[in-house]
Parts: sequence; structure tokens; C-alpha cells
Amino acid sequence: MISSRISGALALLATSLSVVSGQTFQRLGTCPTLGCILPPDQQDFLPGQHFDIRFEVHAPKNGSEAFNDGVPDEKFTVTIAKDNGKPQSIASFFELKEPSLEKWTFSWYEDLFAQDAKTPSVVNVASKIYRQVALYEPGTYTVTLNYYSGKTTTATWVVRPLATKKKAKNVILFIGDGMTTNMITAARLLAHKSINGKYQSTLQLDKFPTLGHQMTHSIDSFITDSANSASALYTGHKTTVNAMGVYVDSSPDKFDDPKVETIVELLKRIWGSAWGAVSTAFIADATPTALTAHTRSRYEYGALIEQALNGFSNTSWTKQDGPDVYFGGGAEQFLPGSASYQGKDYFAEFAKKGYSVSLNKTSLLALPDDKKALGIFCKSNLPVWLDRNIFPENTLKLKNDPSGASGPAKDIPGQKEMTLKAIDILHKRGGKDGFFLMSEAASIDKQMHVLDYERALGDLLELDDTVRATIQKLQDLGELNNTLIVVTADHGHGFDVFGGADTKYLAAQHDKDDRHKRSAVGVYHESGLSQYTVEQPGISYNTGPNFPVNWDPRYVIAAGTGAAPDRREQYGVGKNGSRTPATTLTGMGDDDYYVNPTDRTGGFVVNGTLPTTESQGVHSLTDVPVFAQGPCSGNFGGVYSNTDVFFKIASCLGLGHPTKKTDGGKGR
Repeated sequence: MISSRISGALALLATSLSVVSGQTFQRLGTCPTLGCILPPDQQDFLPGQHFDIRFEVHAPKNGSEAFNDGVPDEKFTVTIAKDNGKPQSIASFFELKEPSLEKWTFSWYEDLFAQDAKTPSVVNVASKIYRQVALYEPGTYTVTLNYYSGKTTTATWVVRPLATKKKAKNVILFIGDGMTTNMITAARLLAHKSINGKYQSTLQLDKFPTLGHQMTHSIDSFITDSANSASALYTGHKTTVNAMGVYVDSSPDKFDDPKVETIVELLKRIWGSAWGAVSTAFIADATPTALTAHTRSRYEYGALIEQALNGFSNTSWTKQDGPDVYFGGGAEQFLPGSASYQGKDYFAEFAKKGYSVSLNKTSLLALPDDKKALGIFCKSNLPVWLDRNIFPENTLKLKNDPSGASGPAKDIPGQKEMTLKAIDILHKRGGKDGFFLMSEAASIDKQMHVLDYERALGDLLELDDTVRATIQKLQDLGELNNTLIVVTADHGHGFDVFGGADTKYLAAQHDKDDRHKRSAVGVYHESGLSQYTVEQPGISYNTGPNFPVNWDPRYVIAAGTGAAPDRREQYGVGKNGSRTPATTLTGMGDDDYYVNPTDRTGGFVVNGTLPTTESQGVHSLTDVPVFAQGPCSGNFGGVYSNTDVFFKIASCLGLGHPTKKTDGGKGR
């Protein structure tokens, strides 16, 4: 019966698929046909890297793809062949039992017209998933899904060369979230003095011997977010916006999607090395948790902390034994209550696993180096560098005490203090097996989103200062030559500096119209020179030689971004805390954003370029820089995919093996 229905529908299917591929909405981003292979076509694997495989056959009941009366082919078959060899069934090739058939239904909108009309397309699915497999031999593999009596979907996978020798004892990966070359250039201008066009000092990043660029787009859209971009850096596999450590399937369960082994899971399994994560964000945010997370939803914050501590529990998977170091913000996911997993006290859960727990900088610095350490220093994100160091009164307005008490968090460390302490602990605990550390400057991105450029650049300078101090720390420990240091970003923003602005003149135009106020902006020759490095009597921050000596000069950078909501620009630093450029207005829609009437009130209105439902700036397509030094650093030059950052690091760590290797997990 199923064959007769199919024979009359194949021609219609061929024409309808072109209507719904590559659009605003997608039935399943990596699956333009009705037969889905996950991982999809064009994926690369590290030899021995564990992953899951899911196959789905879709039968749309309505819409332009309606097919087979909505009945999916439950008798689909799958084969795999290496280098044009003889195909074998998936179960036979991986020596697995044939898994049970799964069935479900999902719906989606084909386009904006369907969304406006509230007419979703309904799809019935038949599926199987094969858990925790690996490909050990380098080469090309062809996977073929056969369904609907003659339809096929093919995926070509490549297993990269073997890499069994560990060339770097340690790896430190710094991520400037959202950081672009344009931002680095602007930060240099603010913090480092130039005379007649020649800088008298430069950033630490400028001194790295190797510079490359990585392309950041995701698997099914050309603009990425921090979740799937981090996943690409940590697994070598692109995924979908909001997803981490999985290929997104269409099932109703956010935690059953096909998984891919991450860099720390591989490192722990193969070498038993120590690992840690440091972030100026809340520690359940995408960039730190993507090291251990396997879910299509980055917003399952409580569950992501559970995964970081105890691993993946509902299917078999690599045990990474929890981080040796976990430093950041986000006490909400640790205090017992609605924001923690199952309402548990995760400070207590970590303590049960032998962690020392710190809630402030003083106790952080006193942590023993031989024990695992958890440091959570506030609720939500850490206050940015500019407010901690230049406008500390802003931090006193916050109610972010990590203990849950009312009032502000105090004695908060920055990225540098957290990173240096993390190195001490990881160096001690890793011993001869070394360590992996990820350290994130999160609020470069978070402040770019709200168009607060000075705060974003302040955190970029904090990152650069942290890198400088890290190099000195490794030198002191005798580990600099044993450590690969990589500094990169996960994505970019469309930011740049286009001139200078006279803030005194702009303020004097308060009774003039917006077009006249714009004459305060100077371009080309009238942009002038940086005033941030010019000392002024009575102004001293004691922040050291690698930061501006005056954050509030008369003449400031005029900067902007290509993707922003309606807002008002006044230029210069905001002294009262991070800005809110757009807001809803009384009597208007809850998701309809206008210029915030209380933000930068002396400036002029700039029309936005985004849908009016967006309250902040968004990410951009730009390639982002990769700086490297130490063992294997020469491999990081050129332009390549973000997934290649993973493969370059994994190769340097000797993580690509021809047999299943489980020498790690020695139980520190």
C-alpha cells in the first residue's frame, strides 16, 4: 500500500522541496529532503571521536511538502561504506544491535505568511538512533539512507588523519566572546599611546607570532550564536543556533539529540588530564557549558550545571568526571530553588564531590591547589571591568550576592585573578598529564549587544591583560614552552570606529535638532587623535599601563554597529552603568521596541536596522581572528572554518587514535 502512494507523489516531492529549502524557517535545518541523516553530509571526525547517529524519515501531512498521506516509511534501511568499499548495514558495521523504531509528530511554519496565518505544517516521523559509535580509520565514508521505495539521502563523512602523539602538555584557549579585529583595533587606540602615528606600546595580542582567521557561520544559517559556535570550537562539528554538543533532530526531547564528543571529554578519556573553565558570564552560559553540554537548548541552565558535574545520565556517554576548576558568575543555578536543577543546592552537590567552594576573591586566592575548585562570585554575569575598576559605585546598586543574601556581591575577582588561580590548580592537579583551560571574556559580547562600546572595550583590554599575565605565570611555572595558547572569538558584531566626537560641543546643542547635533562628529582629518591616553590633572585610576588614563575625555571615539535597534547616540562613556538603548513604551506592544527615552538624552536619534521586536544589537557574519603561540602554533595561520580550531587543538593534544583509548579517568 505504501508503494502505490509513493509512486504518485515523487514528482510532486521533487518540485516542492525547492520551495522550502534555504528559507527563514526550516523543517529541519540539515535535512532539505524527507530523509535525514544526522550527522549530515560534509562532516569531519577525529579518529576515535564518539558520536551518535540518527536517521529520520519525514511524512508531511499538509503544506507544500505534503507527501504519502502523512505516513512515514518505517522500513527504511541504511548502509555505510568506506572509500568506495562494499556497503554494510549500520548495525553490522558498528557491531550494534538494531535499535527500536521511534515515532513522533512535530510542526513548523513554512514561511512568514504561514506564521501570520497561524497555519503550521504537520510532519510525522519514523526514526532510529545508534548511540556512541566511532570511526577509527582515516578516510571517506558514505552513508546512504534508503526510503520510500527508491528515494535516497547520502552523507559523505571524512575521518581526519591520526594524531596519537601529544605535542603540547597544556592548552589554554582564551575566547573573547563577540570579539573582532575592529574591536581589537579600537581597544589598542584607547589604551596605548601613539606619537605621530607610531604606537609607543601595543597589546599583548599584537605580539603573538601566529595570526589566522576563522569562519563562524553555523550549519544551517550564516549568522551564528554563542552556543553552536562554541560547540564548533570544542567538537569540530557545526550545529544549529542554541544547540551544543549535538546535531539537532526533530524529536520532542531536548536531551536525546545525537551527541558528539567534546575536547574535554576526549582529553579526560584518553589522557586523564585536568581541565577547567573560567568565564566572566554566569557559568551556565553557552561558552563555558558547551565544554560538557549535549542539548539543543542552551537555556536549560540548571540541567547544564548537572551535566557539567555528573555527565550525561539518560544514555551511555563519556564520563569527564566534572571540571577541576569552574569559576564565574551565575549563583542562581547553584542556590536551591526554581533556577537550579530539580531545586537542588549545587554548592552542596559540588562540595559532596570534593570541591572547595569560593564566593569571593579573598577565598578564591586562598583555595588549595590540590583540590577541585568551584568559584561562583555573583548572581548573573560578573560586573564588567569598567564598573569594577572605574565606576565601582555602579556595582553597589546590584542585588547579586552569590550567597543569596540581599545586596550586592563584594570582593569580586576579574578574569585575570580567576585565570591565574585556575592555572595554579590545574598545573598541580594535572601534573605530568597536563591540562586544558578555557577562559572567556564574556561581556565583550554582552556589552556590544547593548551598544555600550566603552564597556565592551574595557573587557577586551581586561582579556589582553589576562593573556599578558598568563604568559608570565606560565614562564614562572616553567610551563610556557609546554603550553599552546590560543586566543580567538566565537563570532563577531558589525562594530567599527568611524571618527571622533566632541562631547562638549554635542552637549551644548541640547536645544538644537538632531541633524545639527550630528555636526559634533568628526570624520577623516577631523576625527583627530586619541585623548584616552592623555593624562589629566586629578584623574588617576591606578589600573596600570595597559588601560586608558582617561575614560572620559572631551574628544571620544565615534563608533557604531551595522545591526542595532532604534536608539539615541551621545558618544562617550556612560557613567551610570550599562545602557539600555531600546525599550517598550506604555500603550505599545510588549515586543515592540523604541528609542529608550532615558538613555543618552543629550544625543541624537539613529534609526535601527533590525526588526522592531529586537531590543539589542545582533551578531554578524564577519570572520574572527585566531592568535596562537607555543607548540603547534604555526598550524593556526590562514583562513579556515571554526571547526578546524578543534581539529588543530585536538591534533596537538594527540587525541586522534586508531583504537578505543581509555587510559584517562584516573580519578584525581
